[in-house]
Amino acid sequence: MNGPLDLRVLVLLLSGVVVGYIAYAHPDVGVALLVAVGVVTLLYLLLGPGSGGSGPPPPR
Repeated sequence: MNGPLDLRVLVLLLSGVVVGYIAYAHPDVGVALLVAVGVVTLLYLLLGPGSGGSGPPPPR
């Protein structure tokens, strides 16, 4: 699906909404979810782009 709203973007938006609602409804759980999301994001940034990302090749 290569339309204006990619499936990955939809999954990220929906998971953001779910995590936001859980953090709003249960503040104690929200802190743990925030830490978990931060760790996953950091690992993605450190390990993702160097291991054959899905984007186009860099310009020369």
